[in-house]
Amino acid sequence: MAEPAFSLADDTALIALFAERLALSDKALDDARPILRHLLGTDDHELFSDRIVAAVGAQLRDIAFQLVVAVETAAGNPEPRGVAEDACDSLALAFADHSVLLGHAHALALEVALAERLAARLGLEPVLSPLLQELIATDDAATSAGAMNLLAAQARFGQTQRRGELPLGELPGDLLHAALIVMRTWIGTGDLARDAHAAEAERAIRAGYDEASSRLGLLQRLVAGMGGGAIGALDLTHGGIALFATALALGSGHERDRAVLSLSEGQLPRLALALLACGLKAAAVEAQVLALHPDAALPLGLDGLRPDRSAALLAGADR
Repeated sequence: MAEPAFSLADDTALIALFAERLALSDKALDDARPILRHLLGTDDHELFSDRIVAAVGAQLRDIAFQLVVAVETAAGNPEPRGVAEDACDSLALAFADHSVLLGHAHALALEVALAERLAARLGLEPVLSPLLQELIATDDAATSAGAMNLLAAQARFGQTQRRGELPLGELPGDLLHAALIVMRTWIGTGDLARDAHAAEAERAIRAGYDEASSRLGLLQRLVAGMGGGAIGALDLTHGGIALFATALALGSGHERDRAVLSLSEGQLPRLALALLACGLKAAAVEAQVLALHPDAALPLGLDGLRPDRSAALLAGADR
């Protein structure tokens, strides 16, 4: 009779390995349940559609890819992109653990989806809105030039989003800094040469960064420069999603990412309060909400909420 390949006395390591793997499997199942519960329980499927989730993952992977390429280039690797393809997934997971980076990618993906929806339903051009056309045609040279730069930036944004990309130069300054910190932590300090290459890559990235020329920088400068005229950007069908979200953020004191997320169907109370905080009357608020969500029902009595009270409610909810 053949002897068994192993005996209970000799398979302690194998049992320990299986025990470890089973524990990891159990944890994965346990972690999946609250996520699944949340997805099943939420009415806001727009925020968590398959397309949005895929777009968020693609953007985080692209950030990771660019950073690994930068480090490999600093190290003199002749094939930095090949290395990055193999190495960037774990860095992308580290970015997914950073709530603000994750939220920014989420907001950008939703912004594109909403713009495409308005284009299909209302014929609103995602890149060149009526307001942007007016700003380009204005007699003020600085405003016209800024609007032309924004037009080009909007076109690039649509292209990169369709490819699942998020260029490092398009990140807000604080998020670029956060991404670099995550990257340096991911690389670690155990390999001094590798750490030096990461530092060199970081210096090059920072040296080439210009937040003012990014799409978000151009949007903010253009809307801020409109002064009281920025109220025109709060007409969604006139301003378009990008200018609307920027004006909503500036007028309500929101961060822009949160302003974009407030445009989803499950965030209608937040959107209504933000618009009221910007100074819009109840009828104008209802018009913007219905442009986004034709079947939405807003509560009565919006006229009774002053802008300062609406802003205070928002601030309290965001704490």
